[in-house]
Amino acid sequence: MRILIAEDHPSLGPDIKKGLERCHYAVDLAVDGEEAFALGLEVTYDLIILDILLPRMSGLEVCRQLREQQVAIPILFLTALGEIEQRVHGLDQGADDYLVKPFAFTELEARVRALLRRNQQPKDPVLRFLDVTLDTRTREVWRGERQITLSSKEYALLDFLLRHPRQVLSRTTIAEHVWDYDAEHLSNVIDVYIRYLRNKLCACGEPNLIQTVRGAGYQLKEPEG
Repeated sequence: MRILIAEDHPSLGPDIKKGLERCHYAVDLAVDGEEAFALGLEVTYDLIILDILLPRMSGLEVCRQLREQQVAIPILFLTALGEIEQRVHGLDQGADDYLVKPFAFTELEARVRALLRRNQQPKDPVLRFLDVTLDTRTREVWRGERQITLSSKEYALLDFLLRHPRQVLSRTTIAEHVWDYDAEHLSNVIDVYIRYLRNKLCACGEPNLIQTVRGAGYQLKEPEG
């Protein structure tokens, strides 16, 4: 899951980014409205978190213009403007939720999960492929009866593969959804993490489920043969 945060506060933005990355999300950070709008048009995010009082373009204007461009990504306003009229105005601009500062990070995380669930099909929080199971509520991963411990990026990679079974996913597509904005420029990083994930999924001799499609990318599919 890939999230964009638009927040110009010098410590709050990086703190939210780090907190969400600990929750296994890939997170980009924009520090003004124009940058947020450009990224919102260019990148297919799963969620955008917008401060309203952004420099160069307000969060309200970013939201309005994205909706005018038919960008349907869920948007959560995160702002100090907490009056009822302000909340209603924000929602009327096309936002999906509104959280007032100061806030508890646990509440932000819960709202993020709720918006991502609302935007996903199917709604089942447990992802499965053959004998691999990933529970998005507890973040537990199993291969048959064996529980597997994954790093943050390994978990995010498996989550993305499980949401697109049997599809051939290019390295660029995987980078856009699992890594931060600049990760697609890091040489071989995706190949390395695919190898890490394969090793953990097959640690007890189980068949490999992540197939390499030469010249195209990777595919989660039934074992060959």
